[in-house]
This record gives sequence, structure tokens and C-alpha cells, in this order.
Amino acid sequence: MRVAPLAFRLMCLAWLWPVSNHLQNKRRHKEQYGENTQQKHGGRVDLRMKKDSTKSLLIKSEQLLRIEEHDFAMRPGFGGLAIPVGIDVQVESIDSISEVNMDFTMTLYLRHYWQDDRLGFQSGSNKSRTFDARLVKKIWVPDVFFVHSKRSFIHDTTMENIMLRVFPNGNILYSVRITVTALCSMDFSSFPLDTQNCSLELESYAYNVNDLMLYWKNGNDSLRTDEIVLSQFFIEDFQPSFGLAFYSSTGSYNRLYINFILRRHIFFFMLQTYFPTMLMVMLSWVSFWIDRRAVPARVSLGITTVLTMSTIITGVSASMPQVSYVKAVDIYLWASFLFVFLSVIEYAAVNYFTTVEEMKKLKRAKIPNSYDATQAMAFDGCFHDNDIDLTSFPEVSSTPNTERNTQTRNSTVSGPTEGTRLRRKNPVKQHLSFIMSNSYMIDSYSRVIFPLAYLLFNIIYWSLYA
Repeated sequence: MRVAPLAFRLMCLAWLWPVSNHLQNKRRHKEQYGENTQQKHGGRVDLRMKKDSTKSLLIKSEQLLRIEEHDFAMRPGFGGLAIPVGIDVQVESIDSISEVNMDFTMTLYLRHYWQDDRLGFQSGSNKSRTFDARLVKKIWVPDVFFVHSKRSFIHDTTMENIMLRVFPNGNILYSVRITVTALCSMDFSSFPLDTQNCSLELESYAYNVNDLMLYWKNGNDSLRTDEIVLSQFFIEDFQPSFGLAFYSSTGSYNRLYINFILRRHIFFFMLQTYFPTMLMVMLSWVSFWIDRRAVPARVSLGITTVLTMSTIITGVSASMPQVSYVKAVDIYLWASFLFVFLSVIEYAAVNYFTTVEEMKKLKRAKIPNSYDATQAMAFDGCFHDNDIDLTSFPEVSSTPNTERNTQTRNSTVSGPTEGTRLRRKNPVKQHLSFIMSNSYMIDSYSRVIFPLAYLLFNIIYWSLYA
């Protein structure tokens, strides 16, 4: 009776043994396949594990800092004294300065220092904990903003450039990398020999002096700069300052200033504006050495210099803001334009007085009515002495009446009688009439007067603005 069950058990074991071996082999195959799959897709598995570990680490950090136990919508010490927040700034670069838009763009590291007892934790080594932007969104941070800013953004490559460092005693360091474009009220009355004073202003938006007190963490050493090189400006000074801003509806706020003084490099404008202008003015003086009868040469030279000066003035005005006052470069350009214009007017006067002088000579020669005066006209439309042969005209014969008139004239001019007054001619008018009768002297005087006047103008200009 006992043999039958034993035999039955042996038969069952013999039948189940291959099945168990098959299941074990299949389990081993699955484990081996899973390892291969994990090796092929290791990035995804690691990423999932990394996300899970980061999430668990963040949860542990929140538990360590007891974030769920406090309301971080309220500032630290709410209802008590104002919380002091220290500011420390390191300027990385000044990216651009625009005269047309009157603004500047700056990249900087903005660091905040304050104490929040709610975030204090126990640590045997007394070491701080560092976190990124994910924890910043769950705690209270100062709402500092840039006054008069046009655009600003926090750098987010490859992650948001935000750092939060919490110490066991509750001290907090909050650092952020920002690029901001802010307004700079520039004065161009001395442009391009100007010095601009710009400032970047920091202020709390919601908390006035009763809730938050902004101050420079390390005094004048709170503002640090790297070696900054600008194309058109030289940075003379970088200094921090502070003050109060009052708003009638919300009260007074602490305001911090980052002041920097910029002095413009003049060499670029010397090459692009001043030297070409000087050359155009000196080129207009060349016409004083050209013969006064060469009308096409002198007129074309004068018109060319005038048009070139107009082009220079237009190019400078296009690159500058449309301000309502006169700039230093405008004074120089328009004064130079006036010298060029006067050189053209000078030749117009020379040509006119030359024509008048030669017409008088023709009248004194008593040309017969049958003489064609157009034959004495040169290609420029002026009468010339050399073109007219005055010896070919018949002389007027002397008559007794003529001799009588001559004697009468001589007797009249013989001398003044007693009691008569002599009228002395004005020497200035006499000199002017002499110059008008000798128009070639105008060019001679202009060769000296124009350069001396322009030299005097340059001395006064550079002594005032340089």
C-alpha cells in the first residue's frame, strides 16, 4: 500500500523536472535580456533614476529646511523691524552704449545677503547647502528690480543661472546672472568731446523702508568689475552710492546706485569728421591762387567743397539723436561750412569788381558807338584789358573851348582861400574804393585772412571743448 504512493511521487517528480528546468532557463533568459536592454537604453534608465533621485533629494532638502511648515509668502520677521538685505554686484561686461536710444546694456552678477531663521537647520559640520532655481521658487527672496530699465532677462543656458546657498544659522546667499538694458540720460552739448555719467539703480518693488532695507554689503568694495574695454568710451570711474526714493502713494524706498563715468575716445571722430572737414576748408582756399578769369575752375572747386561739407554734416546728424540744442560737433561743422561758403562768395565779389573795373576803363577810353563791346568779352563773360586795343581809338582833338575849360579847372584847384574848410576823406572808404578798383588784391588779402581766421577759430574751439 505504501509502495504505490512512493512510485506515484517519483513519477510526478520525473514529469515536473523538465518543466522546472525550462522555467529556470526562461527566467535566466529574461534577466539576461533585461541587462542587455538596460545597456542599450542606459541613458533613459539613468535619466529616470536621476530624476527620481533629484526629486527625492529635493524632497529631503525641503524636509531639512522645513519649507512646508512656514508661509514663505511673508517676509522674514513680518510685523517687526525692517529686514536688512545686503547687495553685492560684479559687473561682467558693458555690452553696448547707444547714443540714438540713450541707453546702455550691462551683464552683471547680482548677489543678495539676508537672514531667514525659518530656513535654519542643524548640521554637525556647520557647512552650507547649495541649491538651484527649483528651490528658489518655494521660499521668500527680495523683489529687487532695476529702475528705468527697458529690457532685462536672467540667463538660462544651460540651466537658469540662479544659485541659492543656505547656512545652518539661516544666513542666505542668493545670486543671479542678469543682462539689463537701462536708460541713461545723456548730454550731447559737448559731443564728441563729452563725458557721460550713467547709473544703474536697484530698488525693492513692494517693500518700503518699513519692511526692507537695502544696503551695500561691503561699502565701496561691494561693486567689482572685470577688465572692461569699450570701443568708443573709456571708463573713468565705477562707484556705488545709495539714497531714498519717495512715491506719494506707497512711501519711501531704499535705492542703490551703480554710477560709472564714461569719457569718449576722440580719435575715431578725428579721423571720420574733423580731419575731412579741415581738408575741405583748406581745399576751398586753393581757389585764391587760381586766376580770377578762370571762372569754370574756381566755381567748380567752390561748389564741390560746399557739397562735400553738406554730405559730412548730413552723415554726422544721421548717427545722432534729434536733440533740440547745439552740439560741439555742429558748431565746428557749420563754422567750417561757413568758411567754405565765404570762399565762394569771395570769388563772386572778385568777379563782380573785376567786371565793374573793366567797364570803367572802357568808358574812360571813350569807345565809339560803332565798337562792338562783345568782342572784348572773354569766355567767362568779363571784360579784359588785354583783349581791347585802346590805342586804335582816335584821340579827342583839343579845341579852344577845351583849353579854356582846362585853364578854368586849374585856376579852381589852385589852392584853398582863407576861411574855407578842407574835407578829409574817410581812410576806410578810400581803402575800400582802392581795393574795389584793384579787385585782384581781394585774392591777395584772402590768402592771409582766411587761414588766420580759421586758425583762430580752431584755437578757441579746442580750448573750450578739449
